[in-house]
Amino acid sequence: MLRLFTALPIPWDVAETLKRRQTGLPGARWRSDEQLHVTLAFYGEVTERQADDLAGELARIPPGVFEITLKGVGAFGDAHRSHTLWAGLEPSERLEVLAGRCKSAAERAGVRMEPRVYRPHLTLAYLKLQTNPDRIGAWIAGHNLLHSPPIRADRFGLYSSTLTGDGSVYALEREYPL
Repeated sequence: MLRLFTALPIPWDVAETLKRRQTGLPGARWRSDEQLHVTLAFYGEVTERQADDLAGELARIPPGVFEITLKGVGAFGDAHRSHTLWAGLEPSERLEVLAGRCKSAAERAGVRMEPRVYRPHLTLAYLKLQTNPDRIGAWIAGHNLLHSPPIRADRFGLYSSTLTGDGSVYALEREYPL
């Protein structure tokens, strides 16, 4: 079984800018440059046959370069605790369409995805259980003016994810031009 997702890669200069913000919050497990991306669709565990079928369906997505822009930061979690820090994205119809096409490709390949509402974001850190909520709020307030220049989205990738004790390790399996 393979654990797969599709994502837009982040250019090194944008990753470097984000890395400068990844400080000052005890309990945060910051994402490395190689782990920074904008997820389009998370497929979860798939068989090798499904992975091959999915790769073929993704190749059928029509090309079309577009731009995305990072804007603001926030946290995912529930009423009791935040577990993920993220950078948001300005609304983008082209991004939404691409994410929808990646989901449709999975359906055609027989991959069953968890029913989730697509919320475009870039994960910056995962938070340990004991991370102080006041410190999380202060970090968000201190970085909420994040606003990147336009980022050219000219390709997306199909990635595998291997879970380790130190977090996920990603490998680009296939790349698709836009």
